[in-house]
Amino acid sequence: MLAPLIVEESVEAFLDSHGLGTGPVTATRIGDGGGSNFTFLIERGGERFVLRRPPRPPLPPSAHDMVREAGLQTAIRVAGFRRLADIVAVCEDESVLGVPFYVLRFIDGHVITQELPPGLETGDARRALGLDLVDTLVEIHAAEGPSLDSFRRPGSYAERQVRRFTQLWEINKTRDLPAVDDVSRLLAERLPEPLPETVVHGDYRLGNMMVARDDPTRIVAVLDWEMGAIGDPRADVGYLLATYSEPEGKFSPLGSTPVTTEPGFPTRAELVARYAARSGREIEPLAWFEALALWKAAVFCEAIYGRFTRGELGAEDTRAAIFEHVVPLLAETALEAIS
Repeated sequence: MLAPLIVEESVEAFLDSHGLGTGPVTATRIGDGGGSNFTFLIERGGERFVLRRPPRPPLPPSAHDMVREAGLQTAIRVAGFRRLADIVAVCEDESVLGVPFYVLRFIDGHVITQELPPGLETGDARRALGLDLVDTLVEIHAAEGPSLDSFRRPGSYAERQVRRFTQLWEINKTRDLPAVDDVSRLLAERLPEPLPETVVHGDYRLGNMMVARDDPTRIVAVLDWEMGAIGDPRADVGYLLATYSEPEGKFSPLGSTPVTTEPGFPTRAELVARYAARSGREIEPLAWFEALALWKAAVFCEAIYGRFTRGELGAEDTRAAIFEHVVPLLAETALEAIS
C-alpha cells in the first residue's frame, strides 16, 4: 500500500499550530500532476490555502526540496519581484506527511494549460498575455539584493547544470538512450561564456503562470520554483522557447501549453526580440540553452517515468506512462537543436 499524499487530520493540526483557519480540513488535488510535485487546495472554515509537497520517497538527490523552494521565493520577494503567492508556513517535520511541504495563501486566478479562460477570445488579448509572459521574466531577472546571497554558488551555472543532470541521468534512467548521452557530451564541449547571473526560474513557461480572473492578459503569480536558482538568465529564455508552441509554426515536444498556437500569440522570434529589448541583454547562443532545456526535461521526465514503472506513483498519475515516448523525443529534439 502506498502512503497517502495528504492526511487531513495531520494537515489540520499543522495549520492549527500556525493559526491558519479553523475547523475540519478538506483537501482537493489541483493541477495537471504527472508525478512531479503535488499541489492541493486546502479549505477550512471559509478560508482557502494551497499545500505543495513532493512525491513519495525515495527521491533523487537534491530534487523536490520544498524547504529550499519556499526559501528562494521569500528571498526573491524581498529582492523586488512581487508576482508571487504568499508563503504562510513551511513544514520541515517529516512526521506530518512523510515529507517536507509548504503552504501558500490561495490566489483566485487561472492557470492556463489545455484551454484558454474567458477574456482571451481576441488576438489582441492573446498577444498581450504573450508579451506579459516575457515582461514578467524580465522582472524576475531584474530582482537583486542581499536576500539572494545564500543561493549564489561559485563557478559557471551552465557547467553546473550539465554536470548535475549528467549525474542525474545515471540515477534516473530506466533504459539506454544514446541521444541523451550525445547531448550531454555536446553541451559540455560547447559551454557558452557566462553572463552576469540573475534569479533563474528554471521551468519558465505559460503553464506555470497564474493569470488574473478579471483580466487574463495579466500574470499575477509565477508558480513552481523547484528549479529556481541564481544563474544565467538565458537558461530561462531557452526554456521558454523549448516549451513554447507558436501559431502556425514550431510545436514544442513537451506539448505542455498547446493554447499558444492560437492566433494572436507572439511567435518565438517575437518573444526573443521582446526579451532582448526589455532586458538589454545579449542572449545568444540561445540554441545551446534551448538544447539544455529539452535535455534537462528528458532527464527529469525519465525520473517520473521510472517512478511510474516501479509503481511508486499510484493510480493518481497513470499519465506518466506517456514519458515512455516523450523522453526519447525530447532527447532527439535537444540533439537536433545543438547540432
